[in-house]
Amino acid sequence: METEGHAKTEAVNSAVEGGSQHVYTRDETDLVRLGKKPVLKRNFGFVQILGFSCTVLVTWEGILQVSTPNLLNGGPAGVFWGYLLIWIDSLSVYTVLSELSSMAPTAGGQYHKFLSFITGWVTLIGWQATTASSAYLAGTMLQSTIPLLDSNYSPKPYQSMLLGWAVLVFAVTINTFGSKTLAYFEGLILVLHILGFFAIMIPLVRLSDHGDASISTTFVNSGGWSTQGLSFMVGLPSSVFALVGVDSCVHLAEEVRNATKMVPRVIQFSVLLNGTLGLAMLIAYLFCLGGLDEVVEQSATLGYAYLYVFMRGTGYPGGAATMAMIMWVLGVCCLVGLMAATSRQLWSFARDKAVPFSDEVTKLHPRTRIPVNTIAVTATISVLLSFINLGSSVAFANIVNLSIGGFYASYFIVCSLLLWRRMQGISLYNSCAVMGGPGFLQWGPWKVPGAFGVANNLFACSYLIVLWFFSFWPGSVEVTANP
Repeated sequence: METEGHAKTEAVNSAVEGGSQHVYTRDETDLVRLGKKPVLKRNFGFVQILGFSCTVLVTWEGILQVSTPNLLNGGPAGVFWGYLLIWIDSLSVYTVLSELSSMAPTAGGQYHKFLSFITGWVTLIGWQATTASSAYLAGTMLQSTIPLLDSNYSPKPYQSMLLGWAVLVFAVTINTFGSKTLAYFEGLILVLHILGFFAIMIPLVRLSDHGDASISTTFVNSGGWSTQGLSFMVGLPSSVFALVGVDSCVHLAEEVRNATKMVPRVIQFSVLLNGTLGLAMLIAYLFCLGGLDEVVEQSATLGYAYLYVFMRGTGYPGGAATMAMIMWVLGVCCLVGLMAATSRQLWSFARDKAVPFSDEVTKLHPRTRIPVNTIAVTATISVLLSFINLGSSVAFANIVNLSIGGFYASYFIVCSLLLWRRMQGISLYNSCAVMGGPGFLQWGPWKVPGAFGVANNLFACSYLIVLWFFSFWPGSVEVTANP
């Protein structure tokens, strides 16, 4: 098995550029074979890119933030079983994306080779919407924590917008002026991600009153749907937010050493690690939940149900606020990673002349080789989208919900077409192959073999189309128009 150092030093191909001999490393050869010119610096090793993937995924933090819709349509049992279902199905989907990232380790991610233009745009929409929503959530999380300490505080929409802008400035700063330290920053955040889990879990379990095992059998249908099963399916997509975006590391593939092997391994490891932490936190949260009606009522006041659960469990506003701030800090770190992944995806898409003003968008900083223009564009889009919240929070919520629609549409396109191509036969991986361009397709060094790969691919496609369909459903049968 090759080591990272071997991958960095082994010359597997050569070409003449500007009259001088240039020796390509293995990572560069994989890009050249795809018709791409290596221009980005490879600063990420295993720990750094794992930290990046895990902190963008933020599963145990995310499941607390987005569980309320599933509590209304599904109840505690719906949240629990729904999370298990989403976790297993997501592992199947990301296994297919792992195969694709090993085949085409580029910053563009899943849009390469298959219906590129359509897939690229739905991916772009998904990432831009996710970045905007992450900034918005960071602002509202901080804003919702203030009433724990000051009952007279009255939140205003413009305040959450400005707080979101402040977080965006921090994310842009780390991605530009602090670009040299981004890899080390992500490695540090991986440690904080794990330590923060215990900092929330231990006081929550130790101080709160506990429910019983009925959480696994108590279903709720607050949306007025005709059957409990339909209510469960309507609430299910909310859990997707906690397990979507692990492919962020794919968009940094051109900055990862030994990418054809490293990126798939990181995808698998981060889904397993974050999924395990998310399940443990979810079980603890449900056992400490208390009365569902009371939690839902208080969430309308505080903004997030978990804040009331923290408050009731600790019995002390300062303790609940401290726990909430831990989640906020990790949410801010998530935005840093989202900014990096989204800007790289936009940069790669522009490199293929698929967006307006592509020549300007793809320009790199001459010294750091960072796509500063796409970072600026991504931040600007997030700022512009945040203005919508001033007029209608419902409209803004619908826009950011495009993240699931965009991600799952792009996943389904590439998963279904990979299934079609693998049934026809795909060439085995050849590290020394020099044929390049979109017409050349071969497996990467990481793949699921034979019938197991076909079965997993088929299962992933089935799951994606079902969840994509239900991601557009309203929370209740009787829909009320809101400004």
